[in-house]
Amino acid sequence: MQEYIQFFQANPILSLAWVGLFIGVIVTTVKASTLKYKNVTPQELTQLINRENAKVVDVRSKDEFKKGHIVNAMNVPLAQIKNNQATNLEKHKSSPIILVCNAGMTSSQAAQLLVAQGFENVHNLKGGMGEWTTANMPVSKSKR
Repeated sequence: MQEYIQFFQANPILSLAWVGLFIGVIVTTVKASTLKYKNVTPQELTQLINRENAKVVDVRSKDEFKKGHIVNAMNVPLAQIKNNQATNLEKHKSSPIILVCNAGMTSSQAAQLLVAQGFENVHNLKGGMGEWTTANMPVSKSKR
């Protein structure tokens, strides 16, 4: 124990960085375990679609959606979800909904909003379309 105290006294910046990282790991672990939605991989997404008839909702802009999206995905931009204008999602409140964006960050915000709006079975594609295309999954392009 004496060696630890000497190390902390001799290396205060390194010690503070270590403590900061430790606290960060604890916070992210607790936050991940308390989420009301589930992060899924591309393989889990396909299983949800095939087994539970899940609806894929792409929260990117219309232009990004046209460049490439998951087959049969609906385009509902994040702004519509924030403003509670996603009326076409209301009929799917109890069925599984999988949210997709470019990297998984925007869709996680949308997932939190949908859970707050009363949606029961919300999922987020971890890694977004980047992870989807990296896994060589099919992408559809819109001409409209």
